[in-house]
Amino acid sequence: MTNSSTHLNSSQLVSRIQAWARELGFSQIGVAGVDLSSSEEGLSAWLARGFHGDMDYMAAHGLKRARPAELVPGTVSVITVRMDYLPAATPQGWQAIEFARLTRPDEGIVSVYARGRDYHKVLRQRLQKLSDRIADHVGPFGHRVFTDSAPVLEAELAARSGQGWRGKHTLLLSREAGSMFFLGEIYVDLALPLSEPVSGHCGHCNACIDVCPTQAIVAPYQLDARRCISYLTIEHAGPIPLELRPLIGNRIYGCDDCQLICPWNKFAQRSALPDFDERQGLAGSQLVTLFAWTEEDFLRFTEGSPIRRIGHERWLRNIAVALGNALRSSRSAALVQALELRANHPSALVREHVAWALEL
Repeated sequence: MTNSSTHLNSSQLVSRIQAWARELGFSQIGVAGVDLSSSEEGLSAWLARGFHGDMDYMAAHGLKRARPAELVPGTVSVITVRMDYLPAATPQGWQAIEFARLTRPDEGIVSVYARGRDYHKVLRQRLQKLSDRIADHVGPFGHRVFTDSAPVLEAELAARSGQGWRGKHTLLLSREAGSMFFLGEIYVDLALPLSEPVSGHCGHCNACIDVCPTQAIVAPYQLDARRCISYLTIEHAGPIPLELRPLIGNRIYGCDDCQLICPWNKFAQRSALPDFDERQGLAGSQLVTLFAWTEEDFLRFTEGSPIRRIGHERWLRNIAVALGNALRSSRSAALVQALELRANHPSALVREHVAWALEL
């Protein structure tokens, strides 16, 4: 078989993979190579500055994140996928609606992506189905699927495969879909033609940097995770730093501000999958209601949700901070009573944040 016919066949395979991916609910696929050596210096510098915070796994795997063929020996190409996650019923002007939630301090804000089913489960199952379709066509092949689940430079691979460009907030941006999407990968031992990367289109815009409540975007394309509300409310296990608590406002799981302000998200796409539709109770609920959840309530209401990953203790920690911030604007008896009911909680972490909230 000649090289030209091999390339033709692999190009045809990519076209078929694109069609199969669309059938499975993916919006776009691309193909990246495995040489990410040009990213190693930036990754090392980011880790050296401690910007990864408590995410020890980022440092533990070191440069393996930038070396796909070391992570999965035999990897020759990386298939990247994009899956849009805005709920199908999302109205026009949704960014303004989300920003308005910040003006209602008694309401708990859960990041848009986390109001439906756990994306890890949705993407992983569909990535495996896509891998099965490829195997049906080419025969058994070496592969491994990922979605935010291993030392993988997801945004870098996605950018190299034409899914979009890295925005100044470090997330991936697409001219067709903004940034409201998930990424996933299939590491394969197949030599596939690489996708063409796209140019960046942030220009002189610094909206994401300016809007960040905690100024976590310390410079264009540089994020200090230790200041990021998404990190603090999800990844961080210990006490939230005192100086950052007032800046968190009523955000109890994640933060979307840098995406809400981004002009490109006027092109964000609605998902065709019901998996990402909002679950009752995870949007528009009062902090007092959410803070009253027992652990059994928490497990029931977050079944199949990414929120369950943080556990009831961190859930209460986050809401205690939000309740404290709400008390700054209104010394509501209901807010005080809700906090006092948790003042003797078995968890020292919860007690400490409740005490802080009541002292304000």
